[in-house]
Amino acid sequence: MHYKADITAGSLKVAESRIVAGLLLRKVNADGWEKAIIEDNVLQTRSEATAIRIGRLIRKRLELMSPDLWRLVRDGTGTVATHSVLAAAVKHSPLLGDFLDLVVREQYRLFSTALSNKLWDEYLDDCRGRDPDMPIWNESTRKRLRSSIFQILAQAGYIENTKSKRLQTVHIASQVLQYLERHNEHYVLRCIKVSP
Repeated sequence: MHYKADITAGSLKVAESRIVAGLLLRKVNADGWEKAIIEDNVLQTRSEATAIRIGRLIRKRLELMSPDLWRLVRDGTGTVATHSVLAAAVKHSPLLGDFLDLVVREQYRLFSTALSNKLWDEYLDDCRGRDPDMPIWNESTRKRLRSSIFQILAQAGYIENTKSKRLQTVHIASQVLQYLERHNEHYVLRCIKVSP
């Protein structure tokens, strides 16, 4: 299946991604993972269920990339880590990637000043044409998806904040662009290089 709602489990979660990247680089086994996430609560969540959910989402994102990217997440500056996590999130979620590629890129091209909730709603409706097997999400899931996606766009710098949704120019960190080029991540590169 192409489009999934699993992105509602969290936005970019950069601080938590740094921790998970560290665990992956240390090659912890299943027991070590469980101890870190549940017993030691390294992600500092309020509940065990949240720790498991967030840990699983971040791990699924990062495992799509190689240890070189995990190092950028763990050791990079704030911007490098954020853009590295963004790249992994785009690869993990075509719903996010295609929104950047198809909608956000077009808004920059049209010199729009801001994104709108309406653009998101129209995009979700259009997704069915690209993915007929896409689940039919209820209104609250559609809103949660929108909230997660706009949060990610704000964290990555494409929009000023989730309230104004004012578009900004983004310069993706060169280390991240180099990693993506070296690993032939053409889809991810196209999606994140939408800003003029």
